[in-house]
Amino acid sequence: MLTHLKTPPAPPPRVVVMGARGFVGGAVDRHLRSRGIATLALSRADVDLLQPGADERLAALLRPEYALVFVSAIAPCRDVGGLIRNLTMVQAVLGALGRSPVAHLVNIGSDAVYAQEAQRVDARTPVAPDSMHGMMHAARELALRTSTRIPLATLRPSLLYGATDPHNGYGPNRFRRLAAEGKDIPLFGGGEEKRDHVFIDDVARLVELCLIHRSAGTLDAVTGRSVSFRDVAEMIVGQGKPVAIVPSPRQNPILHREFDVTDRKAAFPDFTPTALEAGLARVHQETTGGIRG
Repeated sequence: MLTHLKTPPAPPPRVVVMGARGFVGGAVDRHLRSRGIATLALSRADVDLLQPGADERLAALLRPEYALVFVSAIAPCRDVGGLIRNLTMVQAVLGALGRSPVAHLVNIGSDAVYAQEAQRVDARTPVAPDSMHGMMHAARELALRTSTRIPLATLRPSLLYGATDPHNGYGPNRFRRLAAEGKDIPLFGGGEEKRDHVFIDDVARLVELCLIHRSAGTLDAVTGRSVSFRDVAEMIVGQGKPVAIVPSPRQNPILHREFDVTDRKAAFPDFTPTALEAGLARVHQETTGGIRG
């Protein structure tokens, strides 16, 4: 849950976006600039958080009145080596903030910090990761929360989708690419699992709201509506080429996940998430110019 520390809300004079060439960071940077908020977009080419002296280089770019959005991560994190590298990146950021504190810090985490069996998630759901990726995000959250007194907001998005997503994870992004290539869409089992699919622009909008309110705490960056993978595939096929949706023998138990968005409504009552149908239509428009197959 979030606490707002700035009344009335107002944007910081500049927002440093660490990881601005990535999928999430790029969306955040573009959105903030479209809203007239000055940014300093940093990527690995500017400050490589895995290299010695990264903390000093980042510190030299920070100012007390700035806000920092920390997006940089090696994801997905699949092994101990990836965990160590991600924590090394956090260590560099904390070192920079120790030298040059900012007014506000926003961290982009993940709903992977919850156990996979957590099918109904709300403000009382404990952090109990059971994957290396979830453990990485939980450790980063803990390090940031306990190692600095800077007001910290952590957003935990669920499954993200968008036109520029570089990953090919199971769900909207993979289904869209397969359909665009005229290939069938294979499902795990019958695609019964329900998930909360989040349009990338909504995460950018929530980051802006956290920044202008100087919010502190944690918030699930979700829509509050869970949709089955089968329904997602059917939506995508309906927008593009008529490929087949192919079920497969089930290998794993069916696990759904739904979110209680009471906290988000309390924090940002005027925020309305993008409906999945509308978000997929926007992605289709951006990637094809709206031309149907």
